[in-house]
Amino acid sequence: MPLTFLPARCAPALLALGFLLGGCDAPPAESEQDTAQKLHGTWLRETSDDAVRARRILVLQPDGLFRESVRIVDAAGAITEQEHAGTWIHDGTNLKRKYTLMNGQPPSRLNVPFATFEIRFETRNEFVGVDHIHGNRIRYRRVAPDTRP
Repeated sequence: MPLTFLPARCAPALLALGFLLGGCDAPPAESEQDTAQKLHGTWLRETSDDAVRARRILVLQPDGLFRESVRIVDAAGAITEQEHAGTWIHDGTNLKRKYTLMNGQPPSRLNVPFATFEIRFETRNEFVGVDHIHGNRIRYRRVAPDTRP
């Protein structure tokens, strides 16, 4: 039998297979672009230990730029404020930030700071991240754009 008849004979089986596979109720996987769009906006991270409290406001812009404002209060009440900036991407798993300004100054070319966290959204307005290199775990929640650190 010529090979040209094979598709016609197999069509019912292929059609049935298509119906079976197409009937799965699994939700479609979220795309990298969808996650990156969910990250656009203003995020707050608060940390504290016995002596120091810190608030970080991270603004992830759609154009791939970010700003980070930090306010640190030590045990004596002294306040330190910092402003950082750079570029960011989401690679499908990780939120990656490359700092181009650290407290308003370009970082040393020998030590360009990066921050990479595997992230997972707990809600649309909250995500957690894990830095597998340093073992840090972070939590950010979405806030209004005019929120101060």
